[in-house]
Amino acid sequence: MKIYVGQLSYDATVEDLRWLFAAFGQVTAVSLAYDKLSGHKGFGFVEMPDAKEALAAIDYLNGYDLKGRAITLRVLSSPAETAQHDTGRGPPRSP
Repeated sequence: MKIYVGQLSYDATVEDLRWLFAAFGQVTAVSLAYDKLSGHKGFGFVEMPDAKEALAAIDYLNGYDLKGRAITLRVLSSPAETAQHDTGRGPPRSP
């Protein structure tokens, strides 16, 4: 399951996200997206193979203060949605 992580602090690292989500289960991948103009991080992705563990992480960590910012979490529901965010087009939109 691929999880969108928004509202990241500029100081957040891949290791921070891996450590945070690993408390809930196996983490297979973590990536951060950078704004092309500013070079700052704004969002990232965490992949967890077990849906139950991923959903538990989302339930617990949504709104969690990571380095001074409350992160927002959301399951990416389709390959098209994943591709939209992987290109750096911005945060997910509400359905």
